[in-house]
Amino acid sequence: MEDLKIGRRFFLQSGGVAAAVAGSTVIPIHNAQAATPARNTGTTLPYPKKAVGAAKRMPVNEVVSFTYPDASSPCYAIRMGNAVPGGVGPNNDIVAFSAYCTHMGCPVAYDGGTRTFKCGCHFSIFDPENGGQMVCGQATEDLPKIRLEYDAKTDAVSAVAVDGLIYGRQSNIL
Repeated sequence: MEDLKIGRRFFLQSGGVAAAVAGSTVIPIHNAQAATPARNTGTTLPYPKKAVGAAKRMPVNEVVSFTYPDASSPCYAIRMGNAVPGGVGPNNDIVAFSAYCTHMGCPVAYDGGTRTFKCGCHFSIFDPENGGQMVCGQATEDLPKIRLEYDAKTDAVSAVAVDGLIYGRQSNIL
């Protein structure tokens, strides 16, 4: 059988014509409906409200350990001693974070001298005065922040939600 040879110019011209024909073909759509905006598909998790402690009894620059949103999620609350963004309490100085590093889930420890959380496994450092922001190290995410509420009448600080995903979970509520 004899080989059929096609020149490059003919190949490109015929390919261009085929593409133009395919692009100009209009398929009529009957009874088309206007697109409707998507409903909010966000999830609101049913976080429990859990007491953390009395604001005025919390020591300054020391952690108060608690678990939230369940018993297998260790957290730290700190009364920083000065107002911080997102802080609660009479002086807006109390913040809380998950105790798990966002890199590989190792526990972080609070260093009162530098006023930072440090991960002993891979040396990530987080700043509680700036929303748990990752300062340096292997982590690429900030520490999950535990959202707190303060009741001035009873001086009670309570955990009410988590901003961010706790390491190792697909959902903070199990």
